[in-house]
Amino acid sequence: MEHGIIAWLIIGAIAGWLAGVLVKGGGFGLIVDIIVGIVGAFIGGWLAGILHISVGGGWISSIITAVVGAVILLFVIRLFRRA
Repeated sequence: MEHGIIAWLIIGAIAGWLAGVLVKGGGFGLIVDIIVGIVGAFIGGWLAGILHISVGGGWISSIITAVVGAVILLFVIRLFRRA
């Protein structure tokens, strides 16, 4: 499903916030959480394509994919932040 820039910001904000809640230590603030959510959407979409996983179409599937990618991104960020 194609989303406009406003939709990506909303999806990114929701995904970044949810990922911050799911990953221990919370988020990094609203702007960084949105960025993490948007980057997470790209990571989640890329991984879903590589693994041939489809969670459907629409906003909910976009948010789920973005959250999965954002959680992975936050995990990696926290690994390097501790080092």
